[in-house]
Order: sequence, then C-alpha cells, then structure tokens
Amino acid sequence: MPYQWTDSDTPARAAQVRVWPHKSMTPEGFVWFIGLTAALLAVPLLPLVGTFVLWGVLPFLLAALWGVWWGLRRNQRDMGLYEELDLSPDRIAITRHNPRGARQDWEANPYWVELRLHKKGKVENYLTLRGANREVELGAFLTPDERVALHGELQARLAAVRRPA
Repeated sequence: MPYQWTDSDTPARAAQVRVWPHKSMTPEGFVWFIGLTAALLAVPLLPLVGTFVLWGVLPFLLAALWGVWWGLRRNQRDMGLYEELDLSPDRIAITRHNPRGARQDWEANPYWVELRLHKKGKVENYLTLRGANREVELGAFLTPDERVALHGELQARLAAVRRPA
C-alpha cells in the first residue's frame, strides 16, 4: 500500500500516516529504459554509418532521446507529492506537500472531526475529513480499494484517540 503508519510513544502525537502516489519506475528501471531506448534509436543509424546522412538524422534521434529522458524526469518530480496526517488526542492535522507550489495545511480537533467515505459520486470511495468548518480530501491519488482500507484504519485510530484515558 502506498501509505505507512508510524506510531508514537509520546502522548503528544499518537500516530502519523504518510500517503504517497504509486511510483512504478525505479531509478534502475529508468536507466534500463533510457539505455534500451537509445539502443533501439541507434538501430536505424547502423546503415548510415560512414555517410553524410548520418549527421542529418543524428540530431533528431538525440532530440527524441532527450525528450523521453526529460519527460520521465519531469514525471518523477511531479510524483514527489505526498500527504502527512498527524493524529494526537487534541489535534488532527493534514499537510499536503505539492511538488511545485505551496504546502497545504489543515487542522482540527479530532473529537469533532467527521471521517467520510463517499461510495458513489464523481470519484469512487472518495475519502474526506470534515472539521473546523472545512472538508478536505485525503489520498486523492490512492485507488478506491486503498481509500477503503485507509478509511477503516483511520476510523479505528480516531476512535482510540477519542476514548477517555
């Protein structure tokens, strides 16, 4: 699952969950993909070796390879977003770290927070938290099944935090 819970021993912070989008390409996979793409782009150049036509075609093939490299790197940077949810007896806070742009913060008292899982609508299993006169989405980039699992775990942890000591 693309989220991870971290429990704390201190009463000031009961738990934290970090949620991130799926990342299908590892750094090693990136190297293999670029290497294989370069090798496949070099195949049409083999009959042109030793001719002046090679120098006319080569810049276009290098530009295509650079475009693939740039696009994959840009995608990896854009997937650098993640969300952190801090849960304690007196505060629940969500911080969304966007790859380009400002950080987004929300916090409320966990006793008054309402956790909702919208089964139907534009997005299947849309997970939101409502509190402090605002409703925020959690895990927009998760699959519907992962949002259901996160909802169950978060509901149990919210109930534990709300119980008197």
